[in-house]
Amino acid sequence: MRVSKEQAAKNRNRILEAASRLIRERGIASVGVDALAEAAGMTHGSLYSQFGSKERLVEEAVAYAISAKGREVPEAFALDDYVSEYLSAAHRDEPGGGCPFAALSCEMGRQSAGVRERFTAGVRGLVALLSGRIGSGLKPKQREEKALAATASLVGALVLARAVNDPKLSDDILRATKNRLTP
Repeated sequence: MRVSKEQAAKNRNRILEAASRLIRERGIASVGVDALAEAAGMTHGSLYSQFGSKERLVEEAVAYAISAKGREVPEAFALDDYVSEYLSAAHRDEPGGGCPFAALSCEMGRQSAGVRERFTAGVRGLVALLSGRIGSGLKPKQREEKALAATASLVGALVLARAVNDPKLSDDILRATKNRLTP
């Protein structure tokens, strides 16, 4: 039985949504095609007919996760508010719906060129977003440098806060980084 183009597009979106959540929760290497298909409520066949391979699905799921998180950021926002939300316990405790950079950074060095390209484009997008919110009295290169440092601090702090098994230390990492990044 053939699936309509409209249904195929809905299936594709459902797969991307499930895959982007699952790879952020468990990591790319820890998620097989079986788990991806099950999470999307689909079969192996429908997954392969949409993407052709797990690698291609991962490429698109990474891009989907980055794009979805980007759409959550309001058009107008204060940098301090962004930092506070990013470095919150709620964000730390919800990797499946959280920042794909913090969830996937440690795996990127072992991924294909296509996956890394999507990830790199996303990092550049975040740096540009933050750069646009940094003091207009600075030159563009200075704003970009501050945005790069802020991006590295935000992602690094969240990675460490998720990695340690001491809740107080985890909270301290978030708090100390937030205090450094906000006046």
